[in-house]
Amino acid sequence: MTNLPIATQNEPYQVELEAGDYKWCACGLSQKQPFCDGAHSGSGLHSVKFSLAEKETKFLCGCRQTKTPPFCDGSHSGL
Repeated sequence: MTNLPIATQNEPYQVELEAGDYKWCACGLSQKQPFCDGAHSGSGLHSVKFSLAEKETKFLCGCRQTKTPPFCDGSHSGL
């Protein structure tokens, strides 16, 4: 696989999440964006695990250029 990670959109995914554990797709290949479905296998990339202690709205990176994965830092603004 080449040219990874792949931007799936040039804006964040706004998601309402319950307390729990999550895996963000770092490669852009998942069919369950913005979450990992294992499609990265063999790419050399790995999902980013994160946990929430309570229900929250989060903005997860869609461009895959964030310096604060899995959270959007506005990097898509320069694309």
